[in-house]
Amino acid sequence: MNAEADRQLIQAVAEGSTEALGRLYDRYVGIVLGLARRVVSRLEDAEEVVQDVFTQVWRDAGRYRPEKASVAGWIVMLARTRAIDRLRSRRARPDEDRGLETGALAPLAARTADPETVTIEAHQAIAIKRTLATLPENQRVLIELAFYKGLTHSEIAGETGVPLGTVKTRIRTAMETLRGALAS
Repeated sequence: MNAEADRQLIQAVAEGSTEALGRLYDRYVGIVLGLARRVVSRLEDAEEVVQDVFTQVWRDAGRYRPEKASVAGWIVMLARTRAIDRLRSRRARPDEDRGLETGALAPLAARTADPETVTIEAHQAIAIKRTLATLPENQRVLIELAFYKGLTHSEIAGETGVPLGTVKTRIRTAMETLRGALAS
């Protein structure tokens, strides 16, 4: 995806363009839903994460800072944060799972992405998987626990027996490696 086009879209969203928001949604809904689905498992929760993320993009587009992250990186960070929040909320209130019978509800309409977007997303997913595979196992495992299971650094340290400072250092090092590899 074109980083400059993304920056222009986020600027247009900040200025109130719903069309620009729709274009960002079309570009990133697959990535956001996929990440959310890996973290929260339940489709209903993942769909709510998607809604929360794009609502936040709409609300906070004016606060986006390109020097801190690419638009894609910012949206993925929002998705990860929202998904982990949803996961922790479910863990704190497991009785909510017994609520409404969802069988009678109509499913959300599926959005069909254009072939270009599907191709770009597929290439990004392949690049991420390849880059993850190149990480040393002691870094890759920690990244997977943090991003796909939504564990905090302290929880990772407790689960793996790796000291907290080491967990933080390995995750930071892995993230720098991933950023460098994916930016090129």
